[in-house]
Amino acid sequence: MEDGAEEDRTRENRGCDGTDRQSHTSPCTSLRIFLVALSFAYFAKALSGSYMKSTITQLERRFDIPSYLIGVIDGSFEIGNLLVIAFVSYFGAKLHRPKIIAMGCVLMSIGTFIIALPHFIIGRYEYETSVRWDENSTLSPAPCRAGLPAELTQDGKRLQEQSTDCESESNLSMWIYVLLGNVLRGIGETPVQPLGISYIDDFTTEENAALYVGCVQTISVVGPVFGYLLGSLCAKIYVDIGFVKMESITITPADSRWVGAWWLGYLIAGVITLLSAIPFWFLPRSLPVPGPHIQRKGNKEEKGFMKDPPHLKQKYTANEHTSFVEMAKDFIPTLRTLLAHPVYLVYLCVTVIQLNSLIGMVTYKPKYIEQHFRQSASKANFLMGVINIPAVALGMFSGGLLMKRFKLNIMGAAKFAFSTSLIGYVLSMFFFAMSCENAKVAGVTLSYDSIDKISYDKHSVFAACNKDCVCSSNEWDPVCGVNGITYLSPCLAGCSTYAGSGKHTVFSNCSCVGFGSNLTANTGQCLDKDDCDSMFPYFLALSVITSFIISLGGTPGYMLLIRCIKPELKSLALGFHALATRTLAGIPAPIYFGAIIDTTCLKWGQKKCGGIGACRIYNTTAYRIAYLGLTLSLRTVSFIICIPGFILLGRQLKKEERDAMHGALSNGGTELEALRKEECVILNSDQPLHSPEDGTDRHTRL
Repeated sequence: MEDGAEEDRTRENRGCDGTDRQSHTSPCTSLRIFLVALSFAYFAKALSGSYMKSTITQLERRFDIPSYLIGVIDGSFEIGNLLVIAFVSYFGAKLHRPKIIAMGCVLMSIGTFIIALPHFIIGRYEYETSVRWDENSTLSPAPCRAGLPAELTQDGKRLQEQSTDCESESNLSMWIYVLLGNVLRGIGETPVQPLGISYIDDFTTEENAALYVGCVQTISVVGPVFGYLLGSLCAKIYVDIGFVKMESITITPADSRWVGAWWLGYLIAGVITLLSAIPFWFLPRSLPVPGPHIQRKGNKEEKGFMKDPPHLKQKYTANEHTSFVEMAKDFIPTLRTLLAHPVYLVYLCVTVIQLNSLIGMVTYKPKYIEQHFRQSASKANFLMGVINIPAVALGMFSGGLLMKRFKLNIMGAAKFAFSTSLIGYVLSMFFFAMSCENAKVAGVTLSYDSIDKISYDKHSVFAACNKDCVCSSNEWDPVCGVNGITYLSPCLAGCSTYAGSGKHTVFSNCSCVGFGSNLTANTGQCLDKDDCDSMFPYFLALSVITSFIISLGGTPGYMLLIRCIKPELKSLALGFHALATRTLAGIPAPIYFGAIIDTTCLKWGQKKCGGIGACRIYNTTAYRIAYLGLTLSLRTVSFIICIPGFILLGRQLKKEERDAMHGALSNGGTELEALRKEECVILNSDQPLHSPEDGTDRHTRL
């Protein structure tokens, strides 16, 4: 009766995976809450990260810095990861994982708020303009000023104005706060991925692990959709909205001097990240381990991937309270064992190189759309959010479903991920054919004398038509002449008079325009982009297709990393993989991609006290070759490394299959010998005084 009652109680305490319930909370409920909480945390961190990438051009213009420096700011997130990820991954697996994730989310939120802090400290954004916004104002002089008064410098700026500008420009070093905030955000993000994924894989069954990870990864890709949409919305709003009269703003979002309300999105993202920390504080440290999961950890394929040396016995479970010193003693031996595995090392090299390509491409893709196809920052971010990112999310989710549907093993997952990446690589080559001519800018892409042929040779911004004007060669205040040519400023266009105010200002008597008797120019750069508009839809379509195909291999590739290692090394392997990709891909890729992009700049903005600022216009042909060429070259190298990887993986699987068969035969012989010995012992101990019933019992035991 007692055994039957105990069995009934056990059956009542079974969870959703067939595990025993804890005394207070069902493990099924706790696991579901953890999945929802982790998905929301992934969403929050992905939203913040994608919003950072959507504000690249806004930060460049606001702080007047080149692309490589923006790459340093973007890579500072990975620096934060680098500082703590190995220790968080190793020691975090022994401690309360949900609470460590909660603390990380709080740190991410604080870092996001710090990024927005400079907006509230520095002064209002001032851009170069010769346009007056008040019709009754007479402060703006004529664009073309004759003569050279003593108080003007060689580039046309007044000495008094220049010294005042230099005093206020010191505030622009506040971009360092953006960098520090991003470092803190990277530190906070560290425990979310390795501890979250290992927690799921530890407390769920094998058949559900891939699906759950696929769902979490999919949510993490949905986050950038909202991140880029938020970036699109904020890019339309002027940076100093609420602090200046919008009637006084003489530029539009399509202007290269426009800066959107970049700070507003960081405040929103910080609040969302803070909310994501709340559920983790109430989750248990561990859940009962499901029976099928224990069996999976002993299967022959996984055992073969990592031998079990004496020091790798799982001394510390998630429920044990061990000292920091005891855990630290095993760190170096465990790490040495992990790095001794050739398949893991090849996988590490391939993913590092591919992530260099992916991170560099994604970081500057909105900027590429802006500069190459002459789209506004708002439109570029919107298209990234509603077209490109959903294709990636669908691809990753479909990859998880296909892996579960076809029950792919390690080799099958590796082949699937390689095939999808290779197909996407071939399709990406067609991007080179989708070219767009550069804008016609006098003195930059064409000379004043030959206004029909675009050339990227060095041109002079001074010509006979503006020789009597006192102009600055560094100024960027573009106007569009009726001849379809953009001039760097009304002064360099030779305009002597103007009418109207603000965005509706019309400059007249422009000696350099020279289009019959109509010598007028309007504010802003010329928007003649028919060739770009016809090519842009094809670029978007191909971008969606390649993104979907490449992302199909995302989940199988990630599961390959999880399944090729021993369970007790899972958190460390995930953490070290993240450490390597952060160090060798996340940090350098945005920097050297940005530096190479900077080499294609045709016209730099000029800081008020000297030195280059943000680039105003690029050589689109050189930009396309540098951006796409570097992306595809890195992926080519990764494919070459895959060849020895497949050879090593195949040899390892064959060796382990032979060892498993030999082990099965040995175990069978050992069991038979033990059975025979037991039979001999029983027969030898038989006494004739025993009753026939005893003989029957002995026969039953045999």
